[in-house]
Amino acid sequence: MLLSKFRTSTVEKSKKAMASKQGIINIETASRAEVDQKIATMRECGKILGNLLRDLRDYVQPGMTGKQIDAWVRKEIVKRGAKVAYDMLDYPFPGAICISVNDELVHGAPTDEPLEEGDKVSFDLDIYYNGYFTDSAFTMIVGDKGNPAVKKMIEVTEASMWEGIAQVKPGAHIGDVGHAVEQVLRKGHLGVIENYIGHGIGKSMHEPPEVPNYGKKGHGYRLVEGDTICIEPMSCLGKPANYVDKDSNWTVRMKDGSVGCHCEHTVLVTKDGYEILTLPD
Repeated sequence: MLLSKFRTSTVEKSKKAMASKQGIINIETASRAEVDQKIATMRECGKILGNLLRDLRDYVQPGMTGKQIDAWVRKEIVKRGAKVAYDMLDYPFPGAICISVNDELVHGAPTDEPLEEGDKVSFDLDIYYNGYFTDSAFTMIVGDKGNPAVKKMIEVTEASMWEGIAQVKPGAHIGDVGHAVEQVLRKGHLGVIENYIGHGIGKSMHEPPEVPNYGKKGHGYRLVEGDTICIEPMSCLGKPANYVDKDSNWTVRMKDGSVGCHCEHTVLVTKDGYEILTLPD
């Protein structure tokens, strides 16, 4: 999600418009039956997404284009019984999945450019299933070769996500999550992206609360059992300044041309801690 103090991209405007039209469930006032239905459906939705992204990681090979990969993802979403979430946006996205290569950080529009051995590529996917959304992302190196610094960036960014997830439990603050993520990224000497952040999710792609990748312990929204949030660290090898590419009006690039990284899971707050909904079998 894009913080309001920064320039709002087309994708964020569209997601916010969708949020205003969806019936967001207030966990603190919802009935037990409503919450149980939400959790059961989002577990199913998350499993579909997790398995699809696992298979996508194996599918991607050097020489494939973004549009070829996008077509495969679209077919797989439908085959597995879900719907392409990005088709539901008010401002149409040119694809079923965001594919961000090298200096592209997030919201990458699929292109006809072939992937090369050693390219960094990030995949970010929302799907819709029986009234609910789930959201997940991962970053990988194409092929067997890759820049060691990029490989390390991916490892550290994933580690920051796991550390953020580990803070999740009833009564924890969003600031606890952001602080944990930020500390891992900074210790890894990575640029911390602050203008794109995580978010709540459920009947809408983007719901409250906002989940920044930085923060102070004990500050921000207090999580309650039944909340579902997306924790999605973003980092870079250079300076964190970024911009929306004018040609696509979607793809976010690093201003200094450095490599960006993004990973994400949808997480449920349980009675005793958390459950990651978007893990594969």
